[in-house]
Amino acid sequence: MKIVLGGGVLLAVAAAAWLWSPSDGVHAAGLLPYQDEAAVTRGAEVYQDYCASCHGDQLQGQANWRDRDADGYLPAPPHDVTGHTWHHDDAQLLEITRKGTAALVGNGYRSRMQGYEDVLSEQDMLAVLAYIKSTWPPEVIERHNAMNTQDDG
Repeated sequence: MKIVLGGGVLLAVAAAAWLWSPSDGVHAAGLLPYQDEAAVTRGAEVYQDYCASCHGDQLQGQANWRDRDADGYLPAPPHDVTGHTWHHDDAQLLEITRKGTAALVGNGYRSRMQGYEDVLSEQDMLAVLAYIKSTWPPEVIERHNAMNTQDDG
């Protein structure tokens, strides 16, 4: 799997997601408890506290999120169906949330997306991602679920 950002092919994010794979088979079934009402409710609360200021209170992201700003940063993308969040499998989304975008991409990539591993518990990170996923239309959820069962080998 390759990710194209800023004109260059970046494998770091995909490699990090591939390397982090639970040994108990949870990855294949998906990590996000998007059908668990309590987890989704908790995720919505944590999202509002930690994510909404950049990604929008309705998951809408920042304006012109595909265009670098004057400082060379990409604005925060939407997490609703109009964005690209659902193009990444659960493990990759969790790693981005844990480490932050710049840490995973490397090579001097600049991002305002910090890592939350020292801020939020793993359960809270999974709950936020579950909340986000729970808002997508069923056909997008189905496609995203299929990503989590694909063997990249």
